[in-house]
Amino acid sequence: MNDYRTILYEVERGRARITLNRPEKLNALSLELQQELHDALWEADNDTRVHAVIIRGAGRAFSAGYDLTPLGNRRPAPEGDHYTSVYRGARTFDDDAWQLERAQRLRMAIFDMHKPVVAQVHGYCLAGGTDIAFLCDIVIAAEDAVIGFPPARAMGSLPNQMWVYHCGPQWTKRLFLTGDTITGAEAAKIGLVLKAVPANLLAQEVEGLVDRMAMIDTDLLSANKRIVNLALELMGARTMQRLGAENDARAHLAPSVREFGRIAAEQGLKAALHWRDAKFGDGRARVEGPEIRDEHGRLV
Repeated sequence: MNDYRTILYEVERGRARITLNRPEKLNALSLELQQELHDALWEADNDTRVHAVIIRGAGRAFSAGYDLTPLGNRRPAPEGDHYTSVYRGARTFDDDAWQLERAQRLRMAIFDMHKPVVAQVHGYCLAGGTDIAFLCDIVIAAEDAVIGFPPARAMGSLPNQMWVYHCGPQWTKRLFLTGDTITGAEAAKIGLVLKAVPANLLAQEVEGLVDRMAMIDTDLLSANKRIVNLALELMGARTMQRLGAENDARAHLAPSVREFGRIAAEQGLKAALHWRDAKFGDGRARVEGPEIRDEHGRLV
């Protein structure tokens, strides 16, 4: 068994539980964590004891997104230094797209593996956290979970493009075009997640569902997962993931993305995130009823 550093992996009663385990960073997705998640998923898929997989987060969040620490540590290259190593950075459009596609190949294991994967979402499920959750076959959220992609405000486009297949084009656009968040309960109302339950019942709900899957022959689970995913592929889902990564590289050319990077490098990530988000008030959307806001941009 692999000795993982950023995830916890356990097999019990017909299920593999994969816990994102960087609670001090709200389970921010480093490249190491993404690689370990990928490896654990294929380990579970190859393990004849496992019928289904649960992905969850340690601590206060499922995942608050990608680890932005390298961005805050980035410094401009010396004058005239156009390529500092033989490996790709993110200096050209193609370099950027290549990096995004590399990360995408890691998380596509969720979609490609034969066995069903259930996301158990609590706390924050933001940015890269949604890239993981919405590739899962079923998403069950705590009612008070916070779900959204705030980086769409000033950091690029979404490299994962499963949203439209879950909640349709209008709600996808509503959330993409503002970076606003919704609760787990609201996400269930629009079909972005299967259902939402009180936070104290979330683990019980997920485990109960997987109990039922564990009674099914793994070959049948595979056949029934894969026919649905083939239908998604016929509707363009796999092509959209490839296009999503390339479109994100295109979006990274926007002036606001360069400005975010400049602030992060010069003043730190906290200042850059404040510049990105402060003007949006509480940063929330409302699924039902009017969006009336106070002078600070908070829903009332």
